[in-house]
Amino acid sequence: MSKKIKIGLTFRLLIAIALGIIIGKWMPAPFCRIFITAGGIVSSFLSFVIPLVILAFVTLGIANLSTGAGLLLVITAGLSYFSSLVSGTAAFITAENLFPSFISDSFVSGLDAESGMLAPFFKVPIPPVISVIGAVALAFILGLCISAQRARNSDNTLYKVVNEFSEAISGVLRVAVIPLLPLLICGTFVNMTVSGQTFSILNMLWKVFLTVIILHFIYMFVLFCIAAAVGKRNPFKMMRNQISGYMTAIGTQSSAATIPVNLKCAEANGVSNEIRNFTIPLCANIHMAGSMITITSCVTAVLLMNNMPVGLHIIVPFILTLGVAMIASPGAPGGSIMTALPFLPIVGIPQDGAIASLLIALYITQDSFGTACNVSGDNALSVIVDTIYSKYIKK
Repeated sequence: MSKKIKIGLTFRLLIAIALGIIIGKWMPAPFCRIFITAGGIVSSFLSFVIPLVILAFVTLGIANLSTGAGLLLVITAGLSYFSSLVSGTAAFITAENLFPSFISDSFVSGLDAESGMLAPFFKVPIPPVISVIGAVALAFILGLCISAQRARNSDNTLYKVVNEFSEAISGVLRVAVIPLLPLLICGTFVNMTVSGQTFSILNMLWKVFLTVIILHFIYMFVLFCIAAAVGKRNPFKMMRNQISGYMTAIGTQSSAATIPVNLKCAEANGVSNEIRNFTIPLCANIHMAGSMITITSCVTAVLLMNNMPVGLHIIVPFILTLGVAMIASPGAPGGSIMTALPFLPIVGIPQDGAIASLLIALYITQDSFGTACNVSGDNALSVIVDTIYSKYIKK
């Protein structure tokens, strides 16, 4: 009996990009429009699903924060959020100063010309059942109410409903949205190739990709150095102990799936049993520094590519909001960018269409490295929390 070969999302996305380029360059316009039409339908479906994703995951994420050890929960969540803000801000400052060197004015003006774009045969608008802002507001209200109920040990019926709804939406992401993303990306690259934009964009994207990976390593190094200083440990030994967790995250593209290995890494770094069993699973869901670096860098690149306003006054509200939204990030590959899409209008980017598709493609091609940075940061934060606990809280 032959084993079924499983192709990862990143590889499927790369295949979709290659097919999009081949089809756009060599196939007749009517054939190209088939893929453009299909991509448009997927985009409409994505717009329909996004508010449901926000409602499900943000509600459950806030509700789950009622569990934990009180002060330890506040400390861990505060450090995670602060880390996300710092990583996102550092990524933006780097991108704003570095990216213009390879996103020239001629490159931008070339992308502004859309005369070569093909129109789809037809569109299938799928109106969302609730607006994104409405979903965010409702999610926060429900989440806080359920959290308060659980803190009082009240009936958890509503929590169970939200939990099951979250599992259902996770299934939609896993079975429908994520598998259809390559079709959306393929249609986008077909149209970009027809209009003559693809090769200019790809020549810029690999530089963005390389910058993001370097930022991941720099941030991990700084975070481990801070943790080592606080916990009086050897930072290089800590980083060596983290290698197995880092490689597992690259292979799984999931913080949740890396928890068992990361617990062993935390043990090797001297984190106490009671703290690592609390912080590692919690941080796997709320600490997304690597994803923040990637998303902020990609968003800045897309803004510059499309000659849109860029500045701290534009990006800081996005980072502040995204840091909270990352609490609700689903564990599936590409989950963080799915969570970020509803908040793109904060910086002026529509949450659907070619720009969003390009952003998804850029993010997912290095999602493994972002996840690996996330889980490595979880371990560094665990050392800090463990030190605070042993010195100031434990009696």
